[in-house]
Amino acid sequence: MVFVPAENRYTQMQYRRIGASGLRLPIISLGLWHNFGGVDPLENGRAMLRRAFDLGITHFDLANNYGPPPGSAEENFGIIFEKDFRSFRDELIISTKAGYFMWPGPYGEWGSRKYLVASLDQSLKRMGLDYVDIFYSHRFDPETRLEETMGALDFIVRSGRALYAGISSYSPEQTRQAAKILRELGTPCLIHQPNYSMMDRWVEGGLLEVVEDEGIGCIAFSPLQQGLLTERYLKGIPSGSRASKLNTALKPEDVRPDLIARISRLNEIAQQRGQTLAQMAIAWVLRKREVTSALIGASSLAQIEDCLQAQKNLVFTNDELQLIDDACWNADPINLWIKK
Repeated sequence: MVFVPAENRYTQMQYRRIGASGLRLPIISLGLWHNFGGVDPLENGRAMLRRAFDLGITHFDLANNYGPPPGSAEENFGIIFEKDFRSFRDELIISTKAGYFMWPGPYGEWGSRKYLVASLDQSLKRMGLDYVDIFYSHRFDPETRLEETMGALDFIVRSGRALYAGISSYSPEQTRQAAKILRELGTPCLIHQPNYSMMDRWVEGGLLEVVEDEGIGCIAFSPLQQGLLTERYLKGIPSGSRASKLNTALKPEDVRPDLIARISRLNEIAQQRGQTLAQMAIAWVLRKREVTSALIGASSLAQIEDCLQAQKNLVFTNDELQLIDDACWNADPINLWIKK
């Protein structure tokens, strides 16, 4: 059946400008890190992408290593794109990344020009695309000169393989240096993609100030802390959840009783705001003017629909913010991935 998207899709989503650029993103974007790989049902992924677009999500985010197995999320996206989205290519922002291990030998990971260009060529082939809108250096390479990595991004944009260049998980100082190099090359750094949530606030240690100073956008991944900042784990680890599966970033040992007690308190605050915990967690990230978009993952249509309701209440009172801080920090100095 031919996919016909909802006519009112652009009235259901808010959009924010990416830093000082002319490009805007939906304030909620969909990432294909989990649930779109070769081990996952293709039709479920297809249904989620269709529903996301119907709701105004125009940005789909991938990486070369997403799966499992690595590369399979891009392959599946390519199949779905050809069936449903090719005629809507100019309405979409499609991004991918390279930096983590993809193939054996010295050229299969990190930040060399050889790896980044070869990886993107492979990604374009898997997805059946002529170009991506945003291509990221997925992680800083401590053994390759930043001039080489940023020079590769500049080459990739100038060659037409990508429209914009981005970086992910770079420190504040690394971000400032990368932005300077790219600016001098004539290919400004469009966007930074860091992890950011109520439980992981490292970006507040200087990165948000840097991206604002440099005119760079910020898209926060894992605003739901791998699904912990939802109601899903309040009574344990349910079957089929991310923590119950192999090859995911969330492990069973991460779902600790002390952590769940804090999440339960956050859930109470969300209910007082008339939101689900996931909605409040997304709104909390988006409260920052430096944050362009919250990058969510999903395993079902219901999760996508729930997350988009966060738009209805993005404002927090000072009292609410203090209650959230108290729930996250409490008096016990335990490791919640905060302030790394």
